[in-house]
Amino acid sequence: MLIFKETRRRQLAEAADKRQQEQENRGIKDPEKVKRMKQRSEEMERRQEEAARHGGSGSELKWQVTS
Repeated sequence: MLIFKETRRRQLAEAADKRQQEQENRGIKDPEKVKRMKQRSEEMERRQEEAARHGGSGSELKWQVTS
């Protein structure tokens, strides 16, 4: 009887995880692409913050136009 309860509990937990995953991905064609884009934007934000801490004004590109 104990084995059946543990199996049932595991199945319920897996079903809950599956429902949560489906809810997160609802309306998204390519969830992996969304994850990559989110990671890329977080990385860019982290780099910008790091540059700002190290005196970021010197590390920016500057355009010079000559005629």
